[in-house]
Amino acid sequence: MNSAQLSGRGGRWVRMRMGLLCGFLAVGLGVLVATSYQLMASDGKAWRELAEQQRQRRLHVVPKRGTIYDRNGSALAITVEVPSVSLDAVELLRGVPGRDVPGVAREAANAIAEALGLDPAVVERRILEKRRFAWLKRRISEGEAVAIRALSSTESAGRRRVRGLLVEGEGQRFYPRRALGGPLLGFVAPDGEGKDGLELGLDDNLKGHVELLRGLRDRSGRLLLADGIQDERALAGHDVQLTIDQGIQFVAERELEAAVRIFEASGGSVIVVDPFTGELLALANWPGYNPNDYRTSAVEQRRNRSVSDTYEPGSSVKIFTLAVGLAHGAIAPTQRLYCEKGMMQVDNVTIRDTHPSEWLSVADVLAISSNICAAKVGLSLGGAKLYEGFRRFGFGEASGMPVPGEASGTLRPRGRPWVQVETASAAFGQGIGVTNLQMAMGVAALANGGELMEPILVRRVATATGEVVREAVPRVRRRAVSARVARTVAELMVAVTEGEGTGTEAAIEGYRVAGKTATAQKTDPRTGRYSLDDYIASFVGFVPAEKPVVAIAVMVDSPRVDHAGGNVAAPIFRRVGAMALTYYGLLPQGTKPTPVADLAQAPDPAQATYEVLRRSEGKKPPVQEVAGAGAVREGQVRVPDMTGWPAREAVRRAVELGVTPEVQGTGLLSRQVPTPGTVVSKGEKLTLVFEPAT
Repeated sequence: MNSAQLSGRGGRWVRMRMGLLCGFLAVGLGVLVATSYQLMASDGKAWRELAEQQRQRRLHVVPKRGTIYDRNGSALAITVEVPSVSLDAVELLRGVPGRDVPGVAREAANAIAEALGLDPAVVERRILEKRRFAWLKRRISEGEAVAIRALSSTESAGRRRVRGLLVEGEGQRFYPRRALGGPLLGFVAPDGEGKDGLELGLDDNLKGHVELLRGLRDRSGRLLLADGIQDERALAGHDVQLTIDQGIQFVAERELEAAVRIFEASGGSVIVVDPFTGELLALANWPGYNPNDYRTSAVEQRRNRSVSDTYEPGSSVKIFTLAVGLAHGAIAPTQRLYCEKGMMQVDNVTIRDTHPSEWLSVADVLAISSNICAAKVGLSLGGAKLYEGFRRFGFGEASGMPVPGEASGTLRPRGRPWVQVETASAAFGQGIGVTNLQMAMGVAALANGGELMEPILVRRVATATGEVVREAVPRVRRRAVSARVARTVAELMVAVTEGEGTGTEAAIEGYRVAGKTATAQKTDPRTGRYSLDDYIASFVGFVPAEKPVVAIAVMVDSPRVDHAGGNVAAPIFRRVGAMALTYYGLLPQGTKPTPVADLAQAPDPAQATYEVLRRSEGKKPPVQEVAGAGAVREGQVRVPDMTGWPAREAVRRAVELGVTPEVQGTGLLSRQVPTPGTVVSKGEKLTLVFEPAT
């Protein structure tokens, strides 16, 4: 074989190898281009989103829940910041070799569990889950917060620093007035959601808007917010101002509770309303509960009986029956009605009066509460007109207030018209169902001249920055009766609280009171008949009768000691009404206002009596001077004169000054050591000696 043949064969081989190499390179280049196109063009958006997710972190900012105020700006429900502990397990185990992870996790879990009082095994499982966020314990004490901060910031002998722990503020609902208005306000669950009462009904307004913020991670995984939150108040929930007056609410709850306990009742409610605006000034329920400790309360205690409980109103409905009768001309104000000597047959039912009579005026029909005469008025109207008249006063329909569980009551049985005996029974309050709110708004319509007002509970809703979102204005739902009829019925109602009327216990000295008592039998669920020993005692009315300031509806459920509305419910009306009149500065008839200047010059009778008693016991008068010699330097305070103060206020003032109070005795403050005016150093002991005022 010659060299020419070798060179020709070798050249072909070289060319073949070059061709194969170029082919492989071409295929590789094609695969590279195709893959690059796939990554950049087809899948580019998905990969970019993945990279952005790895680079960024999302933070859900839970806004501060709005505050609930009474009509005078006093807080009824606020949100306070309390510490909670969360864990970033990835940060805790960052840089730990795999073989050391169990030991590090167990060591950290033991330290965390000791600081928070938790089960170490539970904490260890959460660490080994390696989640970026997990709650360890919510709403911890200040001591626990200090212990956790010490764990995450320092190292001690034999223990390494525990990373990934974060103590952050978390909102907790607090009710500064404790049980005041508990069933009305409701409560907030640990997840921040309203679960009952106004907290549930107004949850969308109160909870604000959860904001999603984006930030960048540094190499340690920590969140960096480039822009931050411009204004935290923009995220916060709206503040709500109610029409409730906490002073009137307190008295209503106090008097209701006292009556329920005295008469051994199962519950009750009191509603106070401004008859001309429809604003609810008090909405009291018993039993109640403290929303701060809602977990210890029963469902029965959390029920808002004022709007959710339906009951047969009994004789208090007679004022509306007479109003409808007067409006339709079925009776005249001066007319006398024959009362059948206390017994009347309607169909197969016998209607009886507790005070048998022959002839009664319309005023006496209310004063002695005649069932027979009320039934005659209802029968003369007919079922259709009586039903329509009751509807115009708001019975049988819900008001739409922002509270859950409001009942609409019952007028028509199963949607059919009333038969004759049902018309007669409805005229004196049997066979129909109402709520105490409906009774309050109905009697308020008679008080203001015949207009049924929309009940107002929320006066104003405003943002955290003060911008008003909405504001309630008085609104007339409909005219129930004419002003003339309303004025006539109001005068008839005055007879109930005067003379021989059934509601004389509701009379307030110096004022004319318009009202109506009711003692309604309850239905026995076992027999379906009216019970002989289970009643609803109620009273509705307004005061003063001429120019009403408040309309009040009182309902006491199942009193045992006594069941008459005039004995059980009327005194509650009297006490709540008297307080409201004093609150609004109205003077009884026949009294004259005393100039303030004269009051300032006259001695205080209580203080004068106290001084006489002190001198009779050989005691020196208390020191009144607060001026003392010597300047007050830094770290010192001058002891004020707190003579006559109750213990709680005196101790609170001492703590504010920075001195240490030592309390001796009970009653009012009679002596201080050191004496008032003395300059003492902060932290020194201040002895407070208290004695009974008598």
